[in-house]
Amino acid sequence: MSDCLFCKIAHGDIPCRKVYEDDEVLAFHDINPVAPVHFMLIPKLHLVSLAEADDTHAALLGRMLLLIPELAKQQGLDQGFRTVINTGRGGGQEIFHLHIHVIGGVN
Repeated sequence: MSDCLFCKIAHGDIPCRKVYEDDEVLAFHDINPVAPVHFMLIPKLHLVSLAEADDTHAALLGRMLLLIPELAKQQGLDQGFRTVINTGRGGGQEIFHLHIHVIGGVN
């Protein structure tokens, strides 16, 4: 989607502070962090929200979830972290491209 902020970030049109990148996913620091460590993991594939996911996305979603603990540890979150997926307007989603917030550290 040409007007999707996260698609533009994933395609390199908008810079970000990358945590991780491969062919399918991108992790980057949130520009408005709510904790000392706050990054997001997004699929490069435009997927509006978790509510739009289906069986064809299972491997991608599994990879993303399994990658989170590794990235959290690399970011210094040895004592734990929180993951948040806002889904739909009623769930507080503001950017309609699936993203997983990873939040931690002492505030």
